Amino acid sequence: MAKRTAVIDIGSNSARLVIFEKTSRYGFCIICEQKSKVRIGEGAYEKGGLLQPIGLKRAYLTLKSFLNTIQKHEVHKTLCVATSAIRDAPNGNLFISWIKKELGLSIKVIDGKKEAQYGAIAASNLLPIHEGITIDIGGGSSDMALIKEGKIIDTYSLNLGTVRLKELFFDKSMPIEIINQKAKAYIQKELQKLPEHFKHTLAIGIGGTARTLSKEIMRQSSHPLDKLHAFTYDVNTYRTYLEAIPLSSAKNLKRFVPDKGRYDTIREGALIFNEILYAIGADSVISSGVGIREGVFLEHMLKDDHFRFPSTLNPSIVSILDRFRPFITAERKKKSKLKLGSKLYHTLKINLDQKDDYHTELLYALELSSIGNMLTIYKSHQHAFYIAMQELNYGFTHKQITLISLLLRMHGKELILKPFYQDFKILLPNKETLLWLSFIYTLTVFLHEASNGAAIEFHYAAKVLTITSDKPLYLAKEKIKALEKPIPFAIIIKDEDHIPKNKALNIF
Repeated sequence: MAKRTAVIDIGSNSARLVIFEKTSRYGFCIICEQKSKVRIGEGAYEKGGLLQPIGLKRAYLTLKSFLNTIQKHEVHKTLCVATSAIRDAPNGNLFISWIKKELGLSIKVIDGKKEAQYGAIAASNLLPIHEGITIDIGGGSSDMALIKEGKIIDTYSLNLGTVRLKELFFDKSMPIEIINQKAKAYIQKELQKLPEHFKHTLAIGIGGTARTLSKEIMRQSSHPLDKLHAFTYDVNTYRTYLEAIPLSSAKNLKRFVPDKGRYDTIREGALIFNEILYAIGADSVISSGVGIREGVFLEHMLKDDHFRFPSTLNPSIVSILDRFRPFITAERKKKSKLKLGSKLYHTLKINLDQKDDYHTELLYALELSSIGNMLTIYKSHQHAFYIAMQELNYGFTHKQITLISLLLRMHGKELILKPFYQDFKILLPNKETLLWLSFIYTLTVFLHEASNGAAIEFHYAAKVLTITSDKPLYLAKEKIKALEKPIPFAIIIKDEDHIPKNKALNIF
């Protein structure tokens, strides 16, 4: 696959450009993202679906600008897909031919089921889920996919979109209660077409409507992590808020949604979203920052892997190490650090909260422990923290992201930085467990830095941790001696740290 790939998504409401750069076989990052509210379907639904000149002009100018950006970034491959507005338009093919002639851009029109599949490919690979139902509400359609055990079981597309409902109902001069009544009846009639097996307690919110609602719920809940992707909320807790939006007047929308750019379609989107949540029996929603564009990219990237990343790797970890590892560490040395940390974790696990297992998070933190050195070795642990907080985007819950990042921030004597702990407390393990995890992480780093591949074993009993090594651990001893402990206990180090008897020390 090309090193740089541009994906353009032309929806009924917005057109978006994302430029992906591959960093390795399974690593990638986004280097550019642009969006324009083209509203290509504006005025179409009341005129037989025909695309109108005002929307076509905006689309042309947007695509021309996107192509300039693509050229500037020296992109090797460009993929462009169009969804319901162009798909449903009698003059859609004329627009496609015109764009091909004028701009040289090939547009692939995808049906609703393919649109749903792209969203599901992105969600199943880049969210910490194994099952659920994706809901992607666009301007003209709502596309859904049923995921079970990491596999896409079925897809379905409903003729329910924000622009469609806006023009059919919400733009009419009627009381808002009557508009809601008529629009809800329309939605429920369309939902009767949804197959019976589309039931699940977890809804996966994809697209602008779901993201807008999640952002406001994050704000209301004082969520400490400023990251929408993988944010999860309980539907019943925010049912009143979700149901109030469609009944709001246009003037009062700022009470519910701070983003003015969403005022024109958020009532319609919230109404559709609410009714779908009822229909599928969802109890919770996980927010997705990825969708069609990532799905298009991953379909090409993972075409030889059945559209799935190998279960043994995480794409965010791969991408971070591709870009921030200061030197290529021998695989055996990397494994020795992880093996060392794993041994210490299982030796001291008895002291941790037994309800949860934090082994995976510890190993990821150890794998990333040197990424801050790429910027500078001074305060590298601080750099590592900020890199992880920003770049651990895919396949992790917010609790995992916070814990891994906070372990990377630990350095030296203290096991917990109180301001950080207070800021992220609701996402972290209890304080005692966090102290032990921080101790295990820091001790592992100290030992690995000083041991040079030594065979190290651990034993813990009667509040004594014994560390046995077949090589000297001299440089680690001073650091370990000063290291804070979760509880009072002794550390005994038995290593090969002596001066050979047959060598004299000549001081003078």
